[in-house]
Amino acid sequence: MPSGLLHGSSQPTEPMLKWALIFAVVAVIAGLFGFTGVAAGAAGIAKILFLVFLVLFVAVVLLALLGVGAVTKK
Repeated sequence: MPSGLLHGSSQPTEPMLKWALIFAVVAVIAGLFGFTGVAAGAAGIAKILFLVFLVLFVAVVLLALLGVGAVTKK
C-alpha cells in the first residue's frame, strides 16, 4: 500500500497536510504585506485542511490502537 493512504481507504492524507501548510505560509506572507482579505482566506482554508487532517490522523491512531485491520499470522 502506498504511503499516505489510510487502511481500507483510497484517500491520501499527506497531500492534505501539505496544502494546509502551503495555505498557512501564504496567509503569513499575505499578512506581512497587508493583504488582509487574501490572508484571511488562506488562513481559513489552512485551518479547515488542518482540522480535516487532524481528525483523520486521530481516527487512524484510534483504529490502530484498537487493532482494526490487523493481520494475524497462522
